Amino acid sequence: MKLDMHCHTKEGSPDGKTALLDNIAILKQKGFDGMLIADHNSYKAYRYYRQLENKPEDFTVLCGIEYDTLDAGHILVIMPSGLCPRILELRGLPVLLLIEIVHRYGGILGPAHPCGEKFLSIFNTRRGKALKERLIRKFDFIEAFNACEDDISNECATSLALKYHMPGFGGSDSHKDNCIGLGYTKIQEHIANESEFIHYIKKGLPTVAGGSHYFYTTKEKLGKANKILVYSFWFYNKFLAAFRYKARKFELSLTLREKT
Repeated sequence: MKLDMHCHTKEGSPDGKTALLDNIAILKQKGFDGMLIADHNSYKAYRYYRQLENKPEDFTVLCGIEYDTLDAGHILVIMPSGLCPRILELRGLPVLLLIEIVHRYGGILGPAHPCGEKFLSIFNTRRGKALKERLIRKFDFIEAFNACEDDISNECATSLALKYHMPGFGGSDSHKDNCIGLGYTKIQEHIANESEFIHYIKKGLPTVAGGSHYFYTTKEKLGKANKILVYSFWFYNKFLAAFRYKARKFELSLTLREKT
């Protein structure tokens, strides 16, 4: 089974340019069997998909999220089927707390583009560098190939997956049509939903990650000026995390109470 395990949508990501159904159509044309919705701190696209009466046939749409942590960049999260905790739509949890919450619910998680851009990628953050060994052993997988990352970043990620004997995922990290399907993950069984996929990963069954590089990223267009965008994102993330503090604290209290 061939999956693109990192797709953004127009419905769920503010920077997504391609509608979910268009994502699906393009991936089916390219021979994919499924995809993971990995929008930024949002389940909007999956809620939209779940309400559709006529869903695309012979194609598996998995619900995931790309969560913006307070201290360790972007983390991909997959929860059991039907679970979309509100707390995961409120950016700003510290990474260790995020790991605890996801595992309490029976979900799995792993760092997106772990060796990529500063602030966005776990091992280019202070927390990630300081707690590398402790953190990496708490994850369930690593994004070993990301089509929007360069060769050095992807080689580093692949090396980490091999060193720590962890499943490696591949995804396009697509925000536009021409990037969709440039990254892939292959698994040996057919899965129909998130719970089946989580079970597959927890059984330790093999994954194969790969793809081709997307040459039209914002980073490549901006060159050295991209640093301004990176630092702008750092301030943006910190601001929104602080802005959502009360809502996050309330949801966190409910979440921990439910699973105690």
